Amino acid sequence: MAKVAFIGLGVMGHPMAGHLKTRGGHEVAVYNRTAEKATRWVETFGGRAAPTPAEAAAGADFVFSCVGNDDDLRQVTTGPDGAFGAMAPGAVFVDHTTASAHVARELHAAAAARGLAFLDAPVSGGQAGAENGVLTVMVGGDAEPYAAAEPVIGSFARMIGHMGPSGAGQLAKMVNQIAIAGLVQGLAEAIHFAKAADLDVEKVIGVISKGAAQSWQMENRWKTMAAGEFAFGFAVDWMRKDLGIVLEQAKATGARLPVTALVDQFYADVQAIGGNRWDTSSLIARLDPPKRG
Repeated sequence: MAKVAFIGLGVMGHPMAGHLKTRGGHEVAVYNRTAEKATRWVETFGGRAAPTPAEAAAGADFVFSCVGNDDDLRQVTTGPDGAFGAMAPGAVFVDHTTASAHVARELHAAAAARGLAFLDAPVSGGQAGAENGVLTVMVGGDAEPYAAAEPVIGSFARMIGHMGPSGAGQLAKMVNQIAIAGLVQGLAEAIHFAKAADLDVEKVIGVISKGAAQSWQMENRWKTMAAGEFAFGFAVDWMRKDLGIVLEQAKATGARLPVTALVDQFYADVQAIGGNRWDTSSLIARLDPPKRG
């Protein structure tokens, strides 16, 4: 059992922290900017709620975070009352935010200057993966703290991979989002085409999902896409944030991402019709507008 802190109790962080307590058996302190969420977490799982990131992190062997963006991450690490100021030398900070590779490298250096370790460890699997403890985690950072943190991360993950040095975890998550963006648009067009051709969508998916077209998105999203139901899952606003990071990184490296850039604009179209909080599978709404009752 380790002493653990978790910073950020949103739809991902809340169940992840819960698995650290219930499945991992760790001693867990939590912090959330909205204190009521931390109080509710403690009522559900036990542990301790702290009023600042620093107080949550004091004495912890591992400090986890899952916050909104680069600036939020800086605030809870190196800002006033940030975790870095209270962590003991040798402690490991594991960040699950989808953020830039730049901020990962920046905080890796800031941690090292204090005798701490920093791992960038974005996740894939969405809210359902977090709730079921089956996330995929892509980790960047030094090998020794990765080896120490891996079994603890395993409390809420089924796949953990060390991608390379600091920033490599965030870069791997960008690869993940690039692949998903194009795939969901292709699936949206396929279902739209099947409907326009008067095919039985269920029968078609039943056949092609057993062949080369199969994907997680097809298996888990085709029914709701065909029905125009999107009130769940990974929000369009979050996907646009992620794709913005991807496209900025592509500019820096000279990578050409024409399909990703196009799909990003398609998601902007979904936002324009009120789909900010819809699941990312709502790309089909541009082609088959959902019925409004």
